[in-house]
Amino acid sequence: MKTYYWFVIALLMAGVMESAHADVRLPHLFSNHMLLQRELPIAVWGWAEPGEEITVKFAGQTATVTTDAAGQWQVHLQALPAGGPYDLTVAGKNTVTFTDVIVGDVWICAGQSNMEWLLGFGQGGSDTNVHATTARDIAAATNTMIRWLTDTGPASRDPLTDIPTNNSWVVCSPRTVEGASAVGYFFGKRITTETGVPIGLINCAWGGSAIEPWTPPVGLRAVPELAGMLQEYEARLASYNSELGKYVDVAATWVETARAARKSGTLIPDLPTPPVNPVKVIHSQGLSLSVIYNARVAPLTRYGIKGVLWYQGEANGSEGDIYYHKMRALIGGWRTVWNQGEFPFYYVQLANWQAPSENPAGGDGWAALRMAQLKALQIPHTGMALAIDVGDAKDIHPRNKEDVGNRLAVWALKNEYGQKDLVCSGPLYQGMTIEDDKVRIRFDSVGRGLMIGKKQGHGPAKDDLEGKLQRFAIAGEDKHWVWADAVIDGATVVVSSPVVLRPVAVRYAYSMNPDGCNLYNQDGLPASPFRTDSW
Repeated sequence: MKTYYWFVIALLMAGVMESAHADVRLPHLFSNHMLLQRELPIAVWGWAEPGEEITVKFAGQTATVTTDAAGQWQVHLQALPAGGPYDLTVAGKNTVTFTDVIVGDVWICAGQSNMEWLLGFGQGGSDTNVHATTARDIAAATNTMIRWLTDTGPASRDPLTDIPTNNSWVVCSPRTVEGASAVGYFFGKRITTETGVPIGLINCAWGGSAIEPWTPPVGLRAVPELAGMLQEYEARLASYNSELGKYVDVAATWVETARAARKSGTLIPDLPTPPVNPVKVIHSQGLSLSVIYNARVAPLTRYGIKGVLWYQGEANGSEGDIYYHKMRALIGGWRTVWNQGEFPFYYVQLANWQAPSENPAGGDGWAALRMAQLKALQIPHTGMALAIDVGDAKDIHPRNKEDVGNRLAVWALKNEYGQKDLVCSGPLYQGMTIEDDKVRIRFDSVGRGLMIGKKQGHGPAKDDLEGKLQRFAIAGEDKHWVWADAVIDGATVVVSSPVVLRPVAVRYAYSMNPDGCNLYNQDGLPASPFRTDSW
């Protein structure tokens, strides 16, 4: 920190100005092998000398622009269908050429470590099937129409315009695929296999991150329930800026004192301690508001995308309904800054983890957080991949990323790629009816019907003809929960208990690890945990 401030103050005192951009330069999003978004105008931008004429050529198109007084430039090329490869050439006083550029669909892969988790991490995992599965998939990763870029920018107080220099596009191959997000890879593999559309994945996930650092201020401002959080941060930031201004004067005096001491050969005094940067202050769980957005998302927002894949929530796991409002802010904020309308936002409901609870009331751990994720389906053009049956009681990182990626892909295949007959979710609670001493539960996403499922390894669950529904609890007006009997009746489930004669509420799989929950549809997708009460 002291070294940083000494560098900044020394520059200020010496009056050194940033040199102009002598050469044509583009953001590091642009590289050989990149994938550009189809069917949208293609933005190409960068920096050069002020007043320099820049010519961009791509796929038979040519566009010319003159840089502004700050040396910035941008052109928009006409939308293209999927295809390639092409060369992208940008010429001014120098020429930059990117080769093997293709056009397809770009998906942002964001969240925390379960999205960040690379395919190569599966080797030697706790799942006994993982080693063989990962080796098989690595050997089969020969589809060069799948490409990815890993965005590793550090946290930033202010929105950045570029990503780190070592971030560039990678073509899928058995040699490279271990460096791909496992969830993202399996998603992309299924999409491009079934549609032929090239898929680009931008993995900007950050292990251990809460949702707040991902959310831009414009999203927070649009959600009244989060007004206090934003005001607190902005007040802290304003205070920091004020204190930093005072510090500049103090540091300037120190510079003169230090120079005099060096000249006289006396001891140079310590640099005064700067004020605490709010970027480094812990806010709720994780880094401060917007600092990951500023670093890893803001530089991407001129780049056309198809949609977003989001796997996060563990760091906010103690929360309930407030997380729904945070998702509103995140999704609304990203849609605002990209200015591409309501692009699809598909996310993963948290998997089962830790020791199972035998308390029928549940409510422990991530139970309430999953309800907020379920509620987020009310946000337009969203979808939720269920993972309640792929977790590991001993590991917060489930090794079965294949099912998660495929379940995200089904949402996209149905809504974005025209496969309208697909069932993209397991059963979702719709409503209840009390029938004497029983409660009848209705569901959306029943598909071909409900079933008692048995999940083994990867792939859809199978019908367990000898099984019995588990993890249903029932309560009367006394709010005392007991384990219930539950049976499938057509497209509904009827729940009862001989000790609850006047039931009023039902919960299903409402715990941190509802081990044994086994309600599925016949497409092999698990039912989401739910509760009918608001106690």
